[in-house]
Amino acid sequence: MSDWLSVRSLVEAMDERLGLQWVAGLRGSERRLSRHPSADAAPSLVGHLNLIHPNQIQVLGNEEMHYLLGLRKNSQRDLVEQITDGHAAMIIVTDALEPPLALQAQAETRNVALLRTPLPGHELINILRYFFSNKLAETITVHGVFLEVLGIGLLLTGNSSVGKSELALELITRGHRLVADDAPEFARITPDTLRGACPAVLQDFLEVRGLGVLNIRSMYGDSAIKDSKYLKLIIRLFDLGNGEEQELDRLHGGRQSRTILGLEIPVISLPVAPGRNLAVMVEAAVRNHLLRTKGYYAGDDLSERQRRAMGDSET
Repeated sequence: MSDWLSVRSLVEAMDERLGLQWVAGLRGSERRLSRHPSADAAPSLVGHLNLIHPNQIQVLGNEEMHYLLGLRKNSQRDLVEQITDGHAAMIIVTDALEPPLALQAQAETRNVALLRTPLPGHELINILRYFFSNKLAETITVHGVFLEVLGIGLLLTGNSSVGKSELALELITRGHRLVADDAPEFARITPDTLRGACPAVLQDFLEVRGLGVLNIRSMYGDSAIKDSKYLKLIIRLFDLGNGEEQELDRLHGGRQSRTILGLEIPVISLPVAPGRNLAVMVEAAVRNHLLRTKGYYAGDDLSERQRRAMGDSET
């Protein structure tokens, strides 16, 4: 995914939603709006008028326009020159207000896109921030099958042929939903949120060894497909007998974590062996994970009961 977007692309994508109307500065339509690795090191993408740390999209609402129109001619000219001095790639006037002629003329001269919208400023900013968080989010593709199980985003990983797709198919038949097979794409849309989705070309498909490619939507209906989900848990499948089972904690199981786009995601390791009902184990793992997020740890509970029992026996 690109880390920048042109003004023209933004307008084309959000024109209907925002009711945008070009006022001046059409030649600035190819100027870039970009995200930066450090938000502290670069201007914000969008926000109310800020002359000290200009936003890439400067939003002028009722208060800003009232202040601007209340200035004397020379002061208004100086302020307009500051707004259009090149730091901002785009100016949007909200509440269907008419930009002053001085601002229109300066935007045309400086090739700064000037538009207006009937929306109030706070609503415009919220919509654009959400749009940018999705459009310009840092992304990565991770091998595995991504599903919604018991309401949370679950990624099944493991070596090739370990049985990820077969397990995913069984989970789908039990009422859970497929997001993406083989190559789910994850985007960090907020500092602590990873959203997973399916590439368009793979949408609805699941490849199962021996059956080939299955269209899950056609076979099980729309309710078997989920367009996107936040990643909360990873379950890693491994072959029983390769020595890893010796590393599993008898009380707490095989729990680790994996870093994806800078976020730590909990990982549960499940051994695969003939006769094991992995679908039931996955559901149990998810239910136990949900309990742990609420602060309950069964292993610790058992240990505490044992300590109390030993204490009672000694007395």
